[in-house]
Parts: sequence; C-alpha cells; structure tokens
Amino acid sequence: MTFWRARFSVLIASLLCALITLAALPHSAEARYASIVMDSRTGEVLYSRNADDLLYPASLTKIMTLYMTFDALERGKLRLSQKLPVSARAAGQAPTKLGLRKGESISVQDAMFGLITKSANDAATVLAEAMAQSEMEFARMMTAKARSLGMNRTTFRNASGLPNRHQKSTARDMAILGAAMIHDFPQYYHYMSLEEFDYKGTAFKNHNNLLGKYNGADGIKTGYIRASGFNLVASAKRGGNRLIGVVFGGRTAKTRDTHMASLLDRGFERIEAIYPTTVPTPFDKPLRIALGTPHETDTEIEVAATTQVPLPVQSQTSDNASRIYRISDVNRSSVSVTRGSTPADDNSGFEMDKAANARWAIQIGAYSHKTTAQDQINKAAAQSGGILEGRRINIEKAISDGKPFYRAQVIGFDETEARKACSSLAAQRVSCFVVAPDLRLPSYIAQKNNS
Repeated sequence: MTFWRARFSVLIASLLCALITLAALPHSAEARYASIVMDSRTGEVLYSRNADDLLYPASLTKIMTLYMTFDALERGKLRLSQKLPVSARAAGQAPTKLGLRKGESISVQDAMFGLITKSANDAATVLAEAMAQSEMEFARMMTAKARSLGMNRTTFRNASGLPNRHQKSTARDMAILGAAMIHDFPQYYHYMSLEEFDYKGTAFKNHNNLLGKYNGADGIKTGYIRASGFNLVASAKRGGNRLIGVVFGGRTAKTRDTHMASLLDRGFERIEAIYPTTVPTPFDKPLRIALGTPHETDTEIEVAATTQVPLPVQSQTSDNASRIYRISDVNRSSVSVTRGSTPADDNSGFEMDKAANARWAIQIGAYSHKTTAQDQINKAAAQSGGILEGRRINIEKAISDGKPFYRAQVIGFDETEARKACSSLAAQRVSCFVVAPDLRLPSYIAQKNNS
C-alpha cells in the first residue's frame, strides 16, 4: 500500500509540474507579443495589441541603421560605391554575418544589401562606424533620430539589434519607422524588396518570407533574438492602399509570417470597407502650426466629456483656413460657443513671449473628413482626464492629389508640455504624437487607434 501511495504521489507531482509548465509557456509568449497594423499614408491604426509595450526589437533595429544610411546618402555624406573599412569590432560581431575580416573593405551598397538580406551584424557595425566615431555614438544618433520621428519609447544601444537589455522599442514605434522609411526615402526603399544578394560567390536570401508570397508585399525586415521571439515589420500595397504591419514575439518564423499575413488581410478588408476615401498626407510641405494668435474667426468651444458633439462649422471662414477652437472645460456635458478674443485683448509682452515659445503641437490624426477630425478631437478630450483643458484645437485643411484632408491638432505647447501631454494621452490609450515647429509632416505622422 505504501508503494502505491508513493507512486500516486509521484504521479500527482509530475502532473502538477506539467500543468505549471504548460501554463507558464503561453504567459511567457504573451509577455513578449505585440502587433499593429497601420495605414502608412494617414497613420490610422487599423488594429493593435500591446502596441506600446516595451520589447526587444532584435534585428528590426537595422531598419533604423538603414534609415540613417539612406539619409547619409541623400545628404552626400556617403556614396553607394564608397568603400568602407572593416574594423576589428565589426569583424568580431556575432552571427548572423557576412564573414567580413579586419582590414578589408566593403562598399556601402554591399553593406546595405547584407543588412537587408542576411541581416548581417558585421555589416551593420561597418555602416555605423562610417557615420559616427563609434557604434555607441551611432546608437545615440539613432535614438535621437527616433525621437525626431515620433518614436517616443524607443532606445537603441547598437546598430544591429544584438542582445542588450536596454535596447527596447514598441510595435507602434516600429510601424512609425517603417512608414518613415517608405515615405522619406522612396528612391532607396525599393532595396528592401531585394530577395537575394550575391557576395563573394555566396548567395544570401532575404529572411522576409512574405516577399513574393503575400499579395502586395514589398519589404521590410525580420528580427530574432531568444529574448524577443520572431519579429517582423512588413509592408504591402494593394491598389491605392499601403499598410504597415508589425509583429513582435512570434513563436516561429512560420507562425509569425502566417499571423502577419492574417493581420494584413484584416487590415486591407477594414480599410477598403471603412475608409474607402482615405487621403494621403503630403510629405513635401512644411507643417504650418497656428500659434493661437487671436483673429476674427477664432471660436472658443467647451468640449463635452460625456457626449461627443461635433465642433461648430464656421461658414464665414474660408474653407482653406485652419479651424481653431479652445478646449475650455472637458468635464462639462454641454457645448457652448463664444467669440474669440481680438488682438487688442492681448497686449502683454509676457504673453507674447510665452506664445512665441508655445509653438509645439500634438496631433491626434489626419482624416478625410473634417467632421471626423472634429469627432476625434472630442473623443480625445473626453478621454484625456482634463490634461487638454484650456488648450487650443487646430483643424487644419490640406490638399493632396487634389483632395482635402484634415489634421486634428492640439496646439500652443512648449516642447516639455507637448511631450508630457502625449505621454499622458498614451497612458489613457489615446494615440498622439508630438509635432515640432516647422516639422516636415510625412504621411506616417497621423496616428489614430481604431483597435
């Protein structure tokens, strides 16, 4: 009897261990999973899950290395045919790599192709050292560039994505970077669809298995380290619609690719059904940020917190002008409209100095219809917990391909205020990004969370 009791106890213990292990595996995988699907032209988020969780980007880091390389090429700092020296540090990078040796050289183009296809870590370091005094310095430059693009949660520590516990990003930030790559460097983006690269007699195939297999896929980059799982930023274009998809934490390359294809399919179905008239945001014009200077057509508005009431349309104002309103109290449930102040009301030098510094904005999105932009501002204000109280709203009209679209912005911040406001909105699950004065506004800049 004692024998059978002992065997029964061992069996129960084994079953408990197995159950604990099985329960832990999905949790671990879920902890590093994130995804997002974004309309690359408007930045509208069609689907997201854990999109702002800080995770390991792995070789998605190389997208920024390539972005910086394309920027250097455009500014004449590098040439495609230029030979770059291979340092001992570059040659000593862990796989995957091209097998570069200390003292030899590689062209900028070949180094780029090595990143795009083989995801070569040695080539990434070569490019980094060509653009900065060291890879560490280059990583700081990468992080600074990320901030300027609106990637507010990303920190880079190397050019390759090799393991570093401080190197983190988010699915949303990587979608922004992917869209920036497409729209800022169309003359180089086509390299991201390179399926095979021959280097010194060896053929390196692109790890992005969606190329040539998924309808419309034309880039961008895969990534993997043990801590991250299988990552992918992908872009696909069908008709006039281009989507950016990001997946972090796939269990295998195959399941990641299958999941990405499913997400993109859902994204195309949604954008074609719900946003058939989406208009791209032009990226060749500087953003004009209203400073909140009072004029005759300014209108102040109290935005409802419990009801979403469209902002009033000002028929007496030219339709080409920006619509400027004020959020005066997001806690009230009624909407009232009053005339704005006149220039004579503001005669304080202090107020003018303050206005001169308050040239930063946050943007909620860019939309095909003015009423949609107004509704989204109302929604953001209602969900903001009062952090937008007293701020001005700018519904700015712009034209692309002969069609209008409307930017939904909250204006009149200094830089610190804008970044704090955006962080607070993100905590409330309201998508936004910071817009600097005179920023050129590419299409990825508009973000709206429809997940």
